[in-house]
Amino acid sequence: MSPFIVAFIAFILLFIFRILNIASQPKKPEILCKDKKFAALLKETAPELEQAYIPTRIWGFSGHIQTVMHSLIGRKKCPWPIGERVSLLLDDGATLTYDVYQPLDAHSSGEDVTLILCPGICNSSESIYIRTFVHHAQRKGFRCVAINHIGAMKSIKLTSHRIFSYGCTKDFHEMLVNLQENYFHSRMVLVGFSMGANIVTKYVGEKRPDMPKNIMGVISVCQGYDALGAMQHMLLWSNFRRFYLYIMTENMKRVLMAHHQLVLSEEVKSRYQLCERSILSAATLPEFDDAYTRRVAGFDSINDLYMQSSCSMYLENITIPMVFINAQDDPIIPEPLLSWPRQYVESRDRSAYILTSHGGHLGFYEGGLLKPNPVTWLDRTAVGIADAILRDTHSKSL
Repeated sequence: MSPFIVAFIAFILLFIFRILNIASQPKKPEILCKDKKFAALLKETAPELEQAYIPTRIWGFSGHIQTVMHSLIGRKKCPWPIGERVSLLLDDGATLTYDVYQPLDAHSSGEDVTLILCPGICNSSESIYIRTFVHHAQRKGFRCVAINHIGAMKSIKLTSHRIFSYGCTKDFHEMLVNLQENYFHSRMVLVGFSMGANIVTKYVGEKRPDMPKNIMGVISVCQGYDALGAMQHMLLWSNFRRFYLYIMTENMKRVLMAHHQLVLSEEVKSRYQLCERSILSAATLPEFDDAYTRRVAGFDSINDLYMQSSCSMYLENITIPMVFINAQDDPIIPEPLLSWPRQYVESRDRSAYILTSHGGHLGFYEGGLLKPNPVTWLDRTAVGIADAILRDTHSKSL
């Protein structure tokens, strides 16, 4: 065998070895929590926090593959929970929908409890990771409610010119207010994923006087906290972030084009000074947001849009239990942004920051050599954390 072939094979093996991160070992999650009583409660209701998280052996130690698997394939043997879809006509003419899934068993507390789910960018109640999470939570006695971001579902026609935006909490608030009509007695925990985590965190930090009083706490999963800081890192090729940014940009354009006749009508383009060519030729989210999002949302610049849309501006106002979850190998969330939850929990009781070594962006597959378990580490842990929040707030109310 020639030296060239040997060198080529060695290069390929080294590349595979690095991408798959095969040398890595399972590790226990890092838990930052100054409130010892709250930390003990978390470990009791979510015992996964005291055990090593063991990703799928062959490929689960790679944050990139976890992220890609989550985006393209989703979960193994994903169930399709049966729910009721509710439609609301908002003041601006937009139609908002959300899905309600009733519990499949009684909750361990004997109480009526609800998880309010806010999916990630361009996602909805029909996204696979939302469906698997709902099914697992239902079996643990939770009612689940999942918002469908306006424009994210092709099957739901728009009735106004707008789609969802990264930090707009108005739609989420309208859903919660509507839920109070039937579930005012239910104790609720908000659970946000990626962009949805930013929305729910920002929402509880806005200090709305009409925020429902039965919201007990928040679980934030895989968010970036600061959109302006995130974009500065996402524009770099480090850790393939520019590639992920391109995918997100194309997804946003795909949502827009699915409702082209309404969101890019001549009247809308004239009202907001939109240039369709600039929107469709955008190669990054900042370009897309400068050409479309900030104009429709009424911001003078994308810097203003990103600053006002970020939950980092509202963290200091949060007064209810707050748990953040991130993965260290998440290729979409740059490590400098993780200083936000660290700083938050250092000075707050009834708050915690959980950082896993592996999991990627919303992946958290576990078990098996090649095929992962049907339920992920995230599904099991987040439901356990919700139980801790409910028990903590229940003891405070006695």
